[in-house]
Amino acid sequence: MSDASRLKSTIYVGGLENSVNEKLLADAFLPFGEIVDVTIPKPDLPSSKDPHRGFGYVEFEVAADAKEAIDNMDQSEFFGRVIKVAPAKPQKDSNEGLGSKTAIWETEGWIAQHAVSEEDRQAAQQAQHTGSPSEDPMRSLESDVAGPRIEESAN
Repeated sequence: MSDASRLKSTIYVGGLENSVNEKLLADAFLPFGEIVDVTIPKPDLPSSKDPHRGFGYVEFEVAADAKEAIDNMDQSEFFGRVIKVAPAKPQKDSNEGLGSKTAIWETEGWIAQHAVSEEDRQAAQQAQHTGSPSEDPMRSLESDVAGPRIEESAN
């Protein structure tokens, strides 16, 4: 089964109560069609006391069965909780988004957008090689005094 067709036949089930396990979840969705796989992700932190993260995935043999399950089970009550049933979304790549483990400036797209152009790089090198200090734009302001001017009165 290709990834695209597999994704179409997989549903997301959110809002699961802590006592729900993979067998109970499979039993709840079995009336809608042949189930290939049931997954309930465990918490990321080993110190967590929760048995799972409160959601799971059910993969059906046929995509039409997945749609039928979504239509019938979304916003229904399961173990005392209202569950959200929707088509599963593809898992994000770990190198993109807020959970990324790569610094933004290390991605190729960022480098291409923010890199210094060759023309600017040559101009900077030329300024360094000429040896003459560049004109200080603030030099003409040295005689200027900040603040209010005090007028001397003629006595």
